[in-house]
Amino acid sequence: MRTNNTEDITNDLVEKFGTTGDVSIQEQIRPALIDKYENITAFNLVKCNSIELCPILWKSVFSMEPNLSIIGNVSNSTGILILHGENDTETPIQQAFLMQQRLADVNHSDHTLRTYPNLGHAFYPSSHWFFRAGPIQQYVLADLYAWLETHSGFTHTPTSFPSSNSSSSFYSNSTIK
Repeated sequence: MRTNNTEDITNDLVEKFGTTGDVSIQEQIRPALIDKYENITAFNLVKCNSIELCPILWKSVFSMEPNLSIIGNVSNSTGILILHGENDTETPIQQAFLMQQRLADVNHSDHTLRTYPNLGHAFYPSSHWFFRAGPIQQYVLADLYAWLETHSGFTHTPTSFPSSNSSSSFYSNSTIK
């Protein structure tokens, strides 16, 4: 649970520990964290309590090679679009810039990085500290559509084309040296 709402935190304490008062780190929180860790790292293919703590998911994630290590293997004829909310609490914005730099280093000619101020991991307005879920902002979808249109050969002329939010930042391999 990620929240700064006191009522949500209190309700979570009651649900997990049966109390709104003092919680013992050694007797309550530590065992709960150990149980979560053991569930995630056991890779028990039968037990999966939730998608975020599913051992099958984490086994897959832990076995993946880092994108920065393998991005040089992508054909230069394959376009790459990187969209990133600047307030992403799951993946820091620096990761997007590292990917942009790596693509430039391997001379990948068709890549674009677009960042969005005040948006989080789900392209929904978020602070730097807390993940907020909600609908993807229309200007992000418009940017995605525009990129897909130019990279797919699809030439549909929409009746009204939504313009990108003027506060978004745009970087491409041709504009960053």
